Amino acid sequence: MAVQQHPQRHPGFRFPTLRKQQAAAKAAASTDTAATSTSATAYVFAGVRLITGFVFLWAFLDKTFGFSYATPTSRAWIEGGSPTKGFLSGVAVGPMESTLHGWAGDPWADWLFMLGLLGIGLALIAGVALRFAAVATTVMMALMWIAEWPPAQHLSDGSPSMSTNPVVDYHVVYAVVVIALAVASAGDTWGLGKAWAKLPFVRDHASLR
Repeated sequence: MAVQQHPQRHPGFRFPTLRKQQAAAKAAASTDTAATSTSATAYVFAGVRLITGFVFLWAFLDKTFGFSYATPTSRAWIEGGSPTKGFLSGVAVGPMESTLHGWAGDPWADWLFMLGLLGIGLALIAGVALRFAAVATTVMMALMWIAEWPPAQHLSDGSPSMSTNPVVDYHVVYAVVVIALAVASAGDTWGLGKAWAKLPFVRDHASLR
C-alpha cells in the first residue's frame, strides 16, 4: 500500500519584509531631515531679522542721543541737531540733488526719517508688521540710493564719485533682505509674529502682518 505524502501548509504570521522596513526607515529619516532643515532655516532668518533690526534701531538711537559714533553729542537730535541736514546737504550728484538740498534740515524730513528708522527697527526686532516694514525700508533705501546715485562716475564738481557698484549697493541689499524676511514670515521664530497675526485688526488688514 503506497502512502502518498502531501505537503502540509502551516499557517503562520507574515512579517514585514526587509524592503518595507528600509523604506519606512528612509521615509522617517527624510521627514526628520526636512523638519531639521526647516527649523534651521527659521532660526537663520530670525537671526538675520534681529541683526538687521538692530542696524536701524542703532541708527535712530545714535542720531537721537549722539553716542559719538556717527553722530557727535553736540549734534544729537535732542540737542537741536538735524538728522537729515548733514547727509542731504552733502548730496553732490544725481537727478534730485537740488531737491534734496532743499529738504535738508526741514522738520518734516527729520521726523519722517527718524520715525522710519525707529519703526523699521522695532518692527524687525519684535517680528511684527514685517510687510509694512518691507515697504518702508524699500522707500527709505530707494531715496537714499537716489541721493548717493551710484551710477554716476563723477560728482557734480567733476571729482570721482568712488562708487563701488553702479546698480547694487548696500541700500539695495537692505531692501531685499527686509522683503525676504517679510516673505519668509521671519517674525514667527524668536519674535511676536504669530501672536501679532492673531490680533483682530491685523487679521482684517493683511498689509499689517
